[in-house]
Amino acid sequence: MVNTDLTVTARVESFLARHHGLFINGEWTSAASGQTFTTSDPATGRIIATVARGDAQDIDLAVSAARSAFEGAWSATPASQRAKLMWKLAGLIDENAQELALIESLDNGKTLASALRVDVPDAAERFRYFAGWTNKIAGETLSSMGPETWHAYTLREPVGVAGLIVAWNFPLFQAANKIAPALAAGCTVVLKPAEQTPLTALRLAELVQEAGFPPGVVNVVTGHGQDAGAALCAHPGVDKISFTGSTAVGKLVLDAAKGNLKRVTLELGGKSPTIILPDADLDRAIPAAANSIFFNAGQVCSAGASLYAHRSVFDRVMAGIVDHAARLRVGAGTEPGTDLGPVVSQLQLDRILAHCQTARDEGATVVTGGHRIDRPGYFMAPTVLTDTSRHMSVRQNEVFGPVLCAEAYDDLEAALEEANATLYGLAAYVWTRDLSLAHRIARKLKSGLVNINGAQRDASVPSGGYKQSGWGREHGRPGVEAFTEIKSVVVGL
Repeated sequence: MVNTDLTVTARVESFLARHHGLFINGEWTSAASGQTFTTSDPATGRIIATVARGDAQDIDLAVSAARSAFEGAWSATPASQRAKLMWKLAGLIDENAQELALIESLDNGKTLASALRVDVPDAAERFRYFAGWTNKIAGETLSSMGPETWHAYTLREPVGVAGLIVAWNFPLFQAANKIAPALAAGCTVVLKPAEQTPLTALRLAELVQEAGFPPGVVNVVTGHGQDAGAALCAHPGVDKISFTGSTAVGKLVLDAAKGNLKRVTLELGGKSPTIILPDADLDRAIPAAANSIFFNAGQVCSAGASLYAHRSVFDRVMAGIVDHAARLRVGAGTEPGTDLGPVVSQLQLDRILAHCQTARDEGATVVTGGHRIDRPGYFMAPTVLTDTSRHMSVRQNEVFGPVLCAEAYDDLEAALEEANATLYGLAAYVWTRDLSLAHRIARKLKSGLVNINGAQRDASVPSGGYKQSGWGREHGRPGVEAFTEIKSVVVGL
């Protein structure tokens, strides 16, 4: 384990060595079945911790605790006090940033630098941002079509108990990104972290406890998707599910949620295009396009996985991206100077390699990469493919790894048609100095988020997908309102 702060390293080693139970009703407990599972460091394959394996029995206990808190202590907590608790939790995340980042790097494989720069501060910021919404969730007075003796208005009320299921690519951030708006709306939650990366969710639960949240407001049940996740989605005591993950699993979530018609928000897969016009600032566009697909080893839902560059600049763009890939320093996320860490598991590495092989079989050209890096752990070489078509599997399916499909275009309208010709519509990236044209392009792209000359991580900007990239929106006003119901009240005067 590498870290310059030996005190932080010692704390993390102590954390990894302890018994990791479930956090239910403000207490730590073993799984009802007594079962456990292990989590590993993707850079080595070494087991680093053992965690309780929750199942339907534990989910039932957690939902009951969340229901009691929702109908009791939490509903009686003023909005200003909820905000104070959220601010306190944000401060605790900041105070423990080094520890959280190191745990995330060891459990997920991401670089320590990116965890410190992105994951941890963004997690804290989500609690601060949504704390500001606690006293701003309001209905409206309506102009009734009836006689003047009637008065109509709406209320926004918390939906109730929210089940939150997060993916393994940004475990801490995604947990915060779902817990914060749910708490701001007045809901209580049961969080099911990904089985591949459960550790920062458990450390976050300890900070929730330290912050002083009432028991049952936040519950964390670790376990496998087919056990704990499926039980949470199907539980009749859950009023809302917010899920981030693959489109295939998202469809299973929908099926499980239909029993009591619980509300569902889905942030699913993506095949996001990057479109570089001939007038683009290439000194900015090239590293941004490379970073968009290689950051976090390509394990980003909104990664710029498909590149369309005008033929007049295509060769320069390709040379720049290939050079960027060659200069990435590969290593464990905890090693100083690492740019590209491992993917999360052997299973994920095998999936990425299979996508690359299928692309070869279908006629794609591998410009660079396309293979596993020969070292311990689950390292995938940064990969660039050309000669792909919209009908190829690699262009239609989310690879979720550092694999870029790059093509030249002559006609912008044809490029936009190609960019839209997928099952997904999560994000898109456009590079041009012509802002009038950029706005017109944004209207034509079938994506929930269009980034022009850059990318954003702002909590105030709604994010979500078109087509099979999901339902609903996270962040901003829509993100917190997703955890509410609207009640209309009509009064005869």
